[in-house]
Parts: sequence; C-alpha cells; structure tokens
Amino acid sequence: QVQLVESGGGLVQAGGSLRLSCAASGRTFSSYAMGWFRQAPGKEREFVSTISGSGSTTYYSDSVKGRFTISRDNAKNTVYLQMNSLKPEDTAVYYCAAGGTTSTTGFLRRPPDYWGQGTQVTVSS
Repeated sequence: QVQLVESGGGLVQAGGSLRLSCAASGRTFSSYAMGWFRQAPGKEREFVSTISGSGSTTYYSDSVKGRFTISRDNAKNTVYLQMNSLKPEDTAVYYCAAGGTTSTTGFLRRPPDYWGQGTQVTVSS
C-alpha cells in the first residue's frame, strides 16, 4: 500500500510559477513510476506528466511540455512538479499518482494503482 500526499498548490498570476510536491509512504518508492494528472471544473481528469522509478525518463503532455518539469528524490520518497509560465487554463486540481511499474511506458498503459487527494492550483489572468 502506498499513500500519497500532495502539497504546494495555491493561487498565482498568469506567467507565475508553482512547485507541487507529493510525499509517498512505503519503502519501495523507487519501484514505482510516478505521475501527475489534473482535473479542471467540468472536465475529465487528464494526464500531465510521468517519471520513471529511477528518474531517468520523463514524459509530458503536449499542453505542458516546455513549461512543466517533473522530478523525484527517491531518498525523500518525493516527486515534484515545477510549473512555470502558468496560464489560466492550467487551473485545476492536481493529483499525484503511483503506477505498478517502474517505466513511464508502463505508467501510460494502465490506470495508476494509487492516487493522492489532490491539490488546487488556480491561475488568475
């Protein structure tokens, strides 16, 4: 069982930055590919980014590529999402997720095994 707790959300003006963190419980954090999803009001949850268990491979959705950076610190059981050049359309609840695989390819092929509770990000224009 893995428990995920997100933090770092908030209100920011367009063009600003935020860094989300996701702290995971458990001793086998490096065996999980991790990812971020988001859900805007009235919309379905969408994929944002994923990182492999070792941190060597990352993948981004086209909507955030070049603006967001995912990273992880396996010694701290934490995954991060650095969000720069934020836009109002980035407003959403952001969820951290852990997949039952170490690879980003595997993470993208099946629903994650574990989810966090979400953290609100609001970008004002």
